[in-house]
Amino acid sequence: MTIRLLLADDQHLIRAGLAALLNLEDDLKVVHQLPDGAGLVDAIREHRVDVAILDIEMPEVDGITATQHISEAFGSVVAVLILTTFGRAGYLQRAMAAGARGFMVKDAPAQQLAEAIRTVHHGGTAVDPTLAAEALSTGANPLTVRERDVLKAALTGASVKTIAATVHLSAGTVRNHLSSAIGKTQTSNRSEAAQTAQLKGWL
Repeated sequence: MTIRLLLADDQHLIRAGLAALLNLEDDLKVVHQLPDGAGLVDAIREHRVDVAILDIEMPEVDGITATQHISEAFGSVVAVLILTTFGRAGYLQRAMAAGARGFMVKDAPAQQLAEAIRTVHHGGTAVDPTLAAEALSTGANPLTVRERDVLKAALTGASVKTIAATVHLSAGTVRNHLSSAIGKTQTSNRSEAAQTAQLKGWL
């Protein structure tokens, strides 16, 4: 039986190279490719996809949000495998919480990726072992949704007033969330807190 695959990655060369490699496997077939996470649910339905292979950092809709949309639309019928350059424990935790069954980094050998696709298609879980160990040692993401929102806005170096307008909160509330996030990330200011949270994959 052929496993029908969808690839979503904003880098055309990566997408094309990956499709070529996977299509060499007798039981795997890439039936559709997308440059971002938008329109995934409709594409999966139209092309009768078994496994969706998604990058995390994509325009329009990121891979973790897209994973949640796919899980809500198809449940366990369609498996999601995250394939990313950014091997961060926080990303792994968020992806699996959103419904992904697999999480691999892009420098994994092609045969290892092919086996991971087969595993998730048959209901199993395939996670990069180094990342899995790191995720266990790191623990859960300590940031609340609002703290993540304000830190994302702080990544640009924006002022409290600008962040408040962006996330639709008062300046005082933004300061409270930033102060809490700085404490949780054990940093000295909002810029360091935002960068630390991004590196850990918490945003």
